[in-house]
Amino acid sequence: MDITNNQLHQLRLTGIAKTLSTRLQEGQQENWSYTEFLNGLLLDEIRYRDQKSSDGRLRKAKFRTQADFDHFDFTLKRSLTKTQLKELRELTFLKSHQNLLLLGPTGVGKTFVATAIGHQACMEGHTVLFEGMNCLIETIKLNRMAGTFLRFRKKLIEADLLIIDDLGIKPLEGELVQDLYDLLEERYLKRSTIITSQLPVANWKEVITDPIVFEAIVDRIAHGYKVEITGESYRRKRGVDKVKGTSGN
Repeated sequence: MDITNNQLHQLRLTGIAKTLSTRLQEGQQENWSYTEFLNGLLLDEIRYRDQKSSDGRLRKAKFRTQADFDHFDFTLKRSLTKTQLKELRELTFLKSHQNLLLLGPTGVGKTFVATAIGHQACMEGHTVLFEGMNCLIETIKLNRMAGTFLRFRKKLIEADLLIIDDLGIKPLEGELVQDLYDLLEERYLKRSTIITSQLPVANWKEVITDPIVFEAIVDRIAHGYKVEITGESYRRKRGVDKVKGTSGN
């Protein structure tokens, strides 16, 4: 068995190596044919490689928190319905290269939903990048200073799904306004972008002060899907739970 395992690792058939002993026992107990035994091993290898690829995509996405649709807290009173979450989980907007706006006040779960969508996209084989707006601003500045901006910009453009979290925390100035427009323009109808914001779209002019670029950005993003989330704040509930000595979800 040790020799066989070494050979499997040499051939990079790690998935088969991990389950070979179990499959041998199952095959003997259930009297599998050679074909059934081989199919079981090949299925193990496929599953192992799929999981490894998914794990890699999740790491590269750089989500700030862990979130998926299976752990959505329905005990909170929010405007999101199970039907809406099901539609988002099916990634219809992503498959049709549309953009998605998640709007609502702080604490209602915009980032959680965006991350859960990103997690689902990674599991289905899509490349994802998560960028907080403030961090994105600083990263763009640092890449300009280092002379690596074009490489970083290319990475943002080529992701199947780009998530920009919390647009509107502070104004965009100078080249950053044009950078955001150029990014959305390059991705328009080719790849999907999710933007979360506490501000209604009409108020984005407060942070995108150039009126021409404001109109152009809104035109690129407003023709996609829009979900407005209202209701009870998860952060406020979590704070109350901590005071009461209970754990948040």
